[in-house]
Amino acid sequence: MAQRSKQSAAQGARNGRGAESRRQAEVLQLAAGLFARDGYNATTVRDIADAAGILSGSLYHHFRSKEAMADAILRAFLDEILGRYDEIVAAGGPARETFEALATASLLAMEHHQEAIVIYQNDGRHLAQLERFAYLAEAGRRFEQAWVGVLERGIEEGEFRRSLDPRLTYRFIRATLWTVARWYRPGGALGADAIAEQYLSILLDGIARSKKKKAKD
Repeated sequence: MAQRSKQSAAQGARNGRGAESRRQAEVLQLAAGLFARDGYNATTVRDIADAAGILSGSLYHHFRSKEAMADAILRAFLDEILGRYDEIVAAGGPARETFEALATASLLAMEHHQEAIVIYQNDGRHLAQLERFAYLAEAGRRFEQAWVGVLERGIEEGEFRRSLDPRLTYRFIRATLWTVARWYRPGGALGADAIAEQYLSILLDGIARSKKKKAKD
């Protein structure tokens, strides 16, 4: 009898933790939406509590501060995408193939981290000044290292033009890829895969027809 009571108590504790985790995830999703829409500074704890349908004081049961929420949102995104970048680079494929994989991974990240990408773009520079978010500067360096590395390798391999400035090109690519999250609509006419295909075609092949194609037309 005592053993059965212990088992029931343990099961109840697990269920309670599961419910708490789900509620935290719901609150984070709401907070991410508000941060992305209104900006981190303009969003208050009360705004998040109202969206969650709870009192402001109750929100601290789930997260100790607004900073803690933004931290959780950004870390989840950066840990996943930078881990994916590391895998792609470590695979050691040809430069063009690596370029395509990095671009595709960046765009597909919108499917699970769209709001986090917008927050990173809009508020990352401000947040990086806070001690808690010091890792944002390192994340930026890792993004740049991956892209500049593949561009330099592509030039060496003859895949990309020798006239390219790798760092300037990286800035162009960064602005091109990450700003998609501001207008992307899940379930819309263009899915992340279709956007990736179109963007890769533009980035790698341009928009002007080649002289050979013009002759055929």
